[in-house]
Amino acid sequence: MTLQWLEEPQLSFGNGQTHTNPKIGIPLFGPKSLNTSRHKSQVHIGFVGESDAIEKVKRFLVECSKGILAVDIENGSQSFPGISTEQGFGFETVLSDSLVQKITSSEKEGIKRGKSAEFQFSATLDLIEEKVSILCEQDHPLDYIFIVLTESVYNDIRVVKTFDPISGKGRVTRNFRRALKARLMKYNKPTQIIRDSTTEHTSDERDMQDLATRAWNIITGMYFKVGGLPWGPTGLEPATCFVGVSFFHPFGEPSYMRASIAQAFNEHGDGLVLRGQKFKWDDEIGKSPHLPQTLANQLVTEVLHRYQMELKQKPRRVVIYKSSRFEPAERDGFKNALIEVPEYDLVTVGTSGNFRLFRSGEYPPLRGTVMNIGKNYFLYTTGYIPELKKYPHGHVPAPLRIVDHYGDTSKNQLLQELFVLTKMNWNTANVDGAFPITLQFARLVGEILKEFPEDEIPNPKYIYYM
Repeated sequence: MTLQWLEEPQLSFGNGQTHTNPKIGIPLFGPKSLNTSRHKSQVHIGFVGESDAIEKVKRFLVECSKGILAVDIENGSQSFPGISTEQGFGFETVLSDSLVQKITSSEKEGIKRGKSAEFQFSATLDLIEEKVSILCEQDHPLDYIFIVLTESVYNDIRVVKTFDPISGKGRVTRNFRRALKARLMKYNKPTQIIRDSTTEHTSDERDMQDLATRAWNIITGMYFKVGGLPWGPTGLEPATCFVGVSFFHPFGEPSYMRASIAQAFNEHGDGLVLRGQKFKWDDEIGKSPHLPQTLANQLVTEVLHRYQMELKQKPRRVVIYKSSRFEPAERDGFKNALIEVPEYDLVTVGTSGNFRLFRSGEYPPLRGTVMNIGKNYFLYTTGYIPELKKYPHGHVPAPLRIVDHYGDTSKNQLLQELFVLTKMNWNTANVDGAFPITLQFARLVGEILKEFPEDEIPNPKYIYYM
C-alpha cells in the first residue's frame, strides 16, 4: 500500500492569474474570459412567473449587484463580491418591464382546477413554454430567462407519476425541471428555474445555504450560460478531448438503452452533448450496460467529428470516462474509432463501496489523498481542505476508484486530471466537487435526453442542460 497527496489544483482567472478557489480568484482577478470576446458587460434578463415571485428575484439581483456578506463563515461560506462592470464577474444585469411574462391568478387557478398532479404538470409545462415563446419573439435584447416558481407550485409538480410522454402507455416518473429544460431548448435561450424562496435570506420551508453562497452559485451559472468562462482548468494537456459516457432508458422504450455523452470538455473547459443510438438491453442480465461494438465505434466517431467542427483541429489525445467496466466488444469499438488519434485512455471511474480511510484526529483524510493497493487506485475528491481549515460537508467522505484503464497515460497523470475535472462544475462556485464534470454531467444530461422523442434532435450545447 502506498499513499500520496495531490495538492489542490490551480484554476485560471482573468489575465492568466491563478488560484485554487473560485471565491477568491474571481474577486481578485475577475473571471477567466474577462477582456475577451466571450465576456458580456451587460446581461439582459427575462422573467416568467407570478408577479410577487418575480419581484423577489429582482430584489435578489439588486442585492447581488451590491455584494452579499457571508453569515455562515464557520461552514466555509465566503462573501459574494457583487456584479457590476467594476467588480466581481465584471458584468451588470439589465432588467426591463418588456421582458416580463406574468403567470396570472386566473391562469394559475385554471391549472389548479385540473386537480390531478399529472394534469398540473403538463399544463404548467405548456403555460411556461407559451410565455417563453412570447419573450423570445420580442424585439428586445434577451440573454437569459429566469423561470420563477413559488414554493406551493414547485411542491405540486416537482415529480409526478404520469403516462409515458413518448408512447402514451404505461406509467413513468417525470421530473419537472428536466422536462422543462427539454421543452425550452428549441428557443436557444439559457434558462434558470428558481424557486422564489431561494432568493430570501431565510425560509421556514427550506434548510438552505446562506444567501451569499446561493448568490455565488446562481451568478456563476448565469455567467457561463451567457457565454462567459468563470474560470479555466490548469494542468490539462492541450488538444485533449475528455468524454464522459453514461446510459439511460428512453421514455416509451423500457427494453432499450441509449448512451448520454458529456463530450469535448477540453483544456479550455468547453463542453458539448451527444445522444447515442438506442440498443436493446435486458436489465435481468445483472451487469452494468455497455455499448455494442458498432455503436461504440459510431459514438466516438461522432465525438471526434464534433470536436473538429468546434475547435477546427483534431484532438491529439482522447480520454473516455465511464462508471462501468469496458466490456471487450465495447472496448474494441472505441479503439477502432480512435485508431488515428495519437494517444487515448479508456478509464472506468467507480465508487469505492464500503472502503474508507481514517486519519488520526477529528478530521477525515485530506482532499487529494491517493491510496494505491496493487492495481487499485483510490482518490479522495472530498475530504479535509487545508486552505479552508475544515471539511465542508457533513457526510463521511468516500473516494473514487479507478477500476479499469486501457491506454497510454500514467496513473499519476490520470489522477491529476480527474482531480482538476472535479473543479469544473459551473453550477456552483465550490472549491471542491465529488465527481469529474465529464461523468457528473453525462448522468444529468441523460435524465433530460430521455424527454426527447426519437425524431427530435437535442441541442448539442451544454449550457441548455444546466
